[in-house]
Amino acid sequence: MRLAFCLYKYFPYGGLQRDFVRIAEECASRGHQVTAYTLSWTGDCPDWLNLVVAPIKAVGGARTSGPNRYRKFSAWLAQQLKQCPADAVVGFNKMPGLDVYYCADPCFEHKSRHLRPWWYRYTPRYRHFSSYEQAIFNPGQSTEILMISSVQQGLFQKYYGTEASRMTMLPPGISRSRCATDNADEVRAEFRREFGLGDGDELLLQVGSGFRTKGLDRSLRALASLPASLKSHTRLFVIGQDDPAEFKSLAGRLGVTDQVTFFSGRDDVPRFLQGADLLVHPAYAENTGTVLLEAVVAGLPVLVTDVCGYAGYVAKAEAGKVLTSPFSQEKFNVQLAEMLMADKQKWRENGLLFSREADIYDMPIRAAEVIERVLEKQQ
Repeated sequence: MRLAFCLYKYFPYGGLQRDFVRIAEECASRGHQVTAYTLSWTGDCPDWLNLVVAPIKAVGGARTSGPNRYRKFSAWLAQQLKQCPADAVVGFNKMPGLDVYYCADPCFEHKSRHLRPWWYRYTPRYRHFSSYEQAIFNPGQSTEILMISSVQQGLFQKYYGTEASRMTMLPPGISRSRCATDNADEVRAEFRREFGLGDGDELLLQVGSGFRTKGLDRSLRALASLPASLKSHTRLFVIGQDDPAEFKSLAGRLGVTDQVTFFSGRDDVPRFLQGADLLVHPAYAENTGTVLLEAVVAGLPVLVTDVCGYAGYVAKAEAGKVLTSPFSQEKFNVQLAEMLMADKQKWRENGLLFSREADIYDMPIRAAEVIERVLEKQQ
């Protein structure tokens, strides 16, 4: 069967983008022909995937022309699918005309009401994204929705009354390559030698594109707040596809520039998970937070805010600490210091045990099963 997979932007290191590829690959392995339609594609394209990039250029820069580009993309996609029909259209961003939607983004209506000024809901930008969300979640729509956050499912149903029968909750789908290997101790030792980390040094790790949303400012402030004796041998590595200028400036004002190292997205994140002492993820908002589970199964303790969809797994595994809302910088600072000074071995052991027992690897399989059910209905 012919499947159209739709995504606004692909780059190799985004969580949504990794899910896109893994679900598409699972569908291809089942004999389906998968074509990706996108506005931009960065990186290699697998040989099993057909790629079509929309010939739509941004006007005034991608940051300011999002809604206009997305409208043009929707119109272009509709024309493409008339010329080359698909048996099912699977979207990874909210847009009209989808048979299946993979819901990696949080509820736009909720964010608009709680994280934006009152007048935002009178802007053209709000009207665009609201209408695209309604095209999927309004009652009576036919789109099957793949959910990955029970919190977000409740919010969509609160604002739209979306039928539960159209929503399928998927298990997490992290790659087993993130699990600690038999030579994890050797990997850790080599990593720490490479970056000049001694036995008494503490390494904080923060991973994720979108530094503002992930709360990198909170991490920098917490690092700066550590007692002098602890701060002097603590470093922070930040990995993500984003412009670090704003946060390098903040690190300078806080006096921690020499302790913070920025890396762009990279393929060897498992080495960093093995080499670090604590993952920090004080996000302002996070639908899931795949890196939280990746850290847990690698044996890396986690300090995370409870707004992250996967924070509950950290608590369930007893593999770190979850900060309750509303967020308090002071409480985060204190918790960070306490965790750095604590014996972390039990958190590590709990995470490794969780990695062997939990159902956290089969998301692409479950997603492909739903897509195939949709195909069967349309035959």
